[in-house]
Amino acid sequence: MKYHHLGIPTKQKLPDEKYLPHLKMYVSGYGKNEYGIEWVRYDEDANFPNIVKELPHVAFEVEDLSAAIEGKNVIIKPNSPSPGVIVAFIEENGAPIEFIQVDRSIAEEGI
Repeated sequence: MKYHHLGIPTKQKLPDEKYLPHLKMYVSGYGKNEYGIEWVRYDEDANFPNIVKELPHVAFEVEDLSAAIEGKNVIIKPNSPSPGVIVAFIEENGAPIEFIQVDRSIAEEGI
């Protein structure tokens, strides 16, 4: 497991944000700064737990997503925000944690 990014919820529209219609959310910044910071803005009706929509999360890249979430308190089941990327969220001591598995032969550059 290795650090991938820090996700920070925002309600502010950002100039470089990308809309993910199937998830009803916007993402901005990841891959554009050396610290791996991503800003996330959710549609009002986005179906995510409040803990994810309101608190920052840390994301770790893993080789095997299923193994990483086994036995954990999964709050967002595995899903694919983009080709070659599968993510899931757990809750650990009141904090949202994201695990991300990337197939770099398919995923877009900078993921």
